[in-house]
Amino acid sequence: MNEGRTIFAQLMDSLPRFEFQQCVQRYPGTRRIRSFSHLDQFYCMAFAQLTGREGLRDIETCLRALGPKLYHLGIRGHVARSTLADANETRSWRIYADFAQVLLGIARRLYVHEPFGVELDETVYALDSTTIDLCLALFPWAQFRRRKAAVKLHTLLDLRGNLPTVVIITSGKVHDVNILDQLSFEAGAIYIFDRGYLDFERLYRIHAAKAFFITRAKTNFDAHRLYSRPIDKSTGLRCDQTVLLNGVRTSLDYPDRLRRIVYVDPDQGKRFEFITNHFAVPALVIAQLYKCRWQVELFFKWIKQHLRIKAFFGTSENAVKTQVWIALSVYLLVAIVKKRLALPHSLYTILQVLSLTLFEKTPILQALSYADYRIEEDPQCRQLNLFDF
Repeated sequence: MNEGRTIFAQLMDSLPRFEFQQCVQRYPGTRRIRSFSHLDQFYCMAFAQLTGREGLRDIETCLRALGPKLYHLGIRGHVARSTLADANETRSWRIYADFAQVLLGIARRLYVHEPFGVELDETVYALDSTTIDLCLALFPWAQFRRRKAAVKLHTLLDLRGNLPTVVIITSGKVHDVNILDQLSFEAGAIYIFDRGYLDFERLYRIHAAKAFFITRAKTNFDAHRLYSRPIDKSTGLRCDQTVLLNGVRTSLDYPDRLRRIVYVDPDQGKRFEFITNHFAVPALVIAQLYKCRWQVELFFKWIKQHLRIKAFFGTSENAVKTQVWIALSVYLLVAIVKKRLALPHSLYTILQVLSLTLFEKTPILQALSYADYRIEEDPQCRQLNLFDF
């Protein structure tokens, strides 16, 4: 029962405090902190994400205006711009990366039966990256081009619930395909990515881990057909073949068989050539699975629009990574609350309501239940609805 606590405090109650302290104690330099704890830092940064603050001074001004209410929000330390800046600069970002993994584990258990458009028992992941442009003078460690800086968010998205299971933050120079070397592949899972990740030596590692991949072939794809399977051309399929690579180097990198599927989109007339090591599912399902890869693109668009990850509160690598990981933690926290309260609204609607009602003393379910906003679907719109589940 709510006893006059703010919605912000009720929302933060969903955080596993014991696991958070375990993440803090894993890293050195945490015992001397007295006045502004890691939890205070997390709460201040979460407040900035939920309310769309523009900078550290903006955070300080808004929180100080609350005065004695800060204690009831859960913030015990003195909020100052310099204190928060020092915390973001010096406290390891790995604390918040580990905590995001704790929240991810909770969220995945809640969304384990969530549909994503294709009826499969296997776990399906989509891998892609997005680039965030930065100023080279302020972020010299993130040099991308001669006069430009950028960071890349390499994300492995679980399509059941659109949950980021792996996020690797690098400078813009790191090529996407190199991220495959840092991933551990889950046996029986399906990994979907575009042809920017096409490297047959790395694909064979996925195959050796007893996992499956789906990607698109490049224009110079060279292979010979062993045999073909019957297809229904009315569905858009053009061929379903088992092939072996012809190239001297590529045949050594991937000596096993591959499956080649050609599909023509009936709506747009665009031709797609897929390669995969999954021989058990129908060819049309492979095409449908690759179409689901677009969910990761929509995920990037959504977090850039609704989370504070395009303008940073600090310029060091540690401050940038801290802000990104706390933003993702807030995303996962809202997804957890949505599922636990069985809310029918999209994450966008929930975030908009929270941004205006964080300091109201009303039950959080009651506040979110008032949101009866509905998005009118345009029958001509081809944009996928990522978070309206």
